[in-house]
Amino acid sequence: MEDIIKDINEISEEEGKALVELAKIAIEEYLKTGRIIDLKEVPYENWKKKGASFVTLERRDNGQLRGCIGSIIPYRPLYQDVISNAIAAATKDPRFISVSLDELPLIRTKVSVLSFPQKLEYKNPEDLLNKIKPFEDGLILKLGEYQGTFLPDVWEQLPEKESFLSNLCMKAGLSPDCWIKYHPEIYVYKTRVFSD
Repeated sequence: MEDIIKDINEISEEEGKALVELAKIAIEEYLKTGRIIDLKEVPYENWKKKGASFVTLERRDNGQLRGCIGSIIPYRPLYQDVISNAIAAATKDPRFISVSLDELPLIRTKVSVLSFPQKLEYKNPEDLLNKIKPFEDGLILKLGEYQGTFLPDVWEQLPEKESFLSNLCMKAGLSPDCWIKYHPEIYVYKTRVFSD
């Protein structure tokens, strides 16, 4: 097996905080110069392993989301994934206008490192509800060409399991009852979140 991050607890608090700093530097440099930074020296061995991350940007003053982009499956070194997702969260999230340089001091940066998604076997909607763990599980829902994911953070806005699943169906571009009607594939992952 090639080198991927198998256990998110491998990432130390220090490494995680440094990833947040890396994300912030990447965004600032890109907004100023249009360049994507790269590291001459990678400070941690874990950063060289393939890892999947999400970068979430929020306003410190009102808590509003300003961008969230990420990878579900690890396919490049973790540090490159964070750099790329940070820039994309600031400039390419289709829901928002691009973050401006002036706005940067108001932005809180969160980096979530994801565990490898595991398929959840379930018999019926009731069994699915019994097996998912609110505030712990991130979920990926797949049905044919349609796919959506919610990070574990989303439970804070949608603490009811039914509502979480219905909103996830809609995020994937399906009807809210898709999890009841169609038995979509569900994958579960955990995250380790670091924030400034």
